Amino acid sequence: MKELKGACIIGQSGGPTSVINASAYGAIKAALDNPAVTKVYGALNGIKGVLDDNLIDMGLEDPNELAYMKYTPSSALGSCRYKLKSPEVDDTDYKRILEIFKKYNVRYFFYNGGNDSMDTCNKISKFMLANGYECRVMGIPKTIDNDLFGTDHCPGYASAAKYIATSLMEIYHDARVYDTGMITVVEIMGRNAGWLTAAASLASYKGCGPDLIYCPENDFDLDACMEKIKDIYARTGKCIVAVSEGIKDKNGKYISEYGNDLSNAKDGFGHAQLGGLASYLANYIKSQTGAKVRGIELSLLQRCAAHCASQTDIDESYAAGRAAVEYAVEGITDKMVGFERSYENGKYVCNIKLFDLTSVANTEKKIPADWFNAEKDGLNEKFVEYALPLIQGETKLVKEDGLPRFVHLKKVRATV
Repeated sequence: MKELKGACIIGQSGGPTSVINASAYGAIKAALDNPAVTKVYGALNGIKGVLDDNLIDMGLEDPNELAYMKYTPSSALGSCRYKLKSPEVDDTDYKRILEIFKKYNVRYFFYNGGNDSMDTCNKISKFMLANGYECRVMGIPKTIDNDLFGTDHCPGYASAAKYIATSLMEIYHDARVYDTGMITVVEIMGRNAGWLTAAASLASYKGCGPDLIYCPENDFDLDACMEKIKDIYARTGKCIVAVSEGIKDKNGKYISEYGNDLSNAKDGFGHAQLGGLASYLANYIKSQTGAKVRGIELSLLQRCAAHCASQTDIDESYAAGRAAVEYAVEGITDKMVGFERSYENGKYVCNIKLFDLTSVANTEKKIPADWFNAEKDGLNEKFVEYALPLIQGETKLVKEDGLPRFVHLKKVRATV
């Protein structure tokens, strides 16, 4: 295949993670180093940055400063939650994207995000192909939810899992300081897949985790849960419960809806806004037991705790960004970079594998049923064997005056 010369655009979308910038940096550095890529642009606030012609020239950034992206949380280029309509329904946005691509001679487009971002990638790729504009489109995965189809795991998940497991171990010890009884409910992110909540079982694996773990893969029975809590509390005087924000009852109603109407609010992709579950359950448990009950919502800390990131996650995220650029320059398009695990001499190895965007877009991967215990209130050794290798290694985050040194981009506007 003949070499395709032209500029590239790199954008970030959806909820950030502590390592999403490692992926972006991998792509940016690989693009800056590749002679086939004539210019490297960053789209501010994802696809909205393309639509608004709000691009920055990454080649004008200090290379030494750019390197700090690898250990900086959140989205250095900004993010968005913007859903492109099907071009058959309304092709206005696509025509505008094509206009911007032509203006800057963009021949490579890299989008760093989760399920909905892969859907955006897929739609843009198909539109460019249908309109005869040669542009290689690659998805770079990102989601703490770990629910992208095909890939063994997602960049961002391991660091969030490490933070969750660490926090549960710390909460476990704190909850046992006094000789009085206490029940603790910890709410963990995860709408339809419980990968994050399952990470709490790593704390249990170390002997100081929750007594009960509830994920959205299984119907949640409040009465049955309450009986288990009462039994554990009666026997030990303590009880810790880890719950996914997305748990539902057998009728498909979010348990968080029992106490509020947050789920009636929708984001840009039509997803229900979740939250308040820990508070609701804590109040309910207190009314049923009279015990001291504390509700804890880990909230955004799960996805921005760069100080507790997995170095394995950082390195793999960076590799995913580099691979996207390298494969695109080789002539590959319409794919998402993903991971496939293998073992060499009993040691975990992560390999790059490509997946069709059509297969990935809007398809959720859930925890296998046989990774739960028989009671569906905890995980078994299969999950531990899966997750433990991913959280290894301590971040090389640079600190100044005892505080993290994060990236500071100049963000010089692109010109033609």
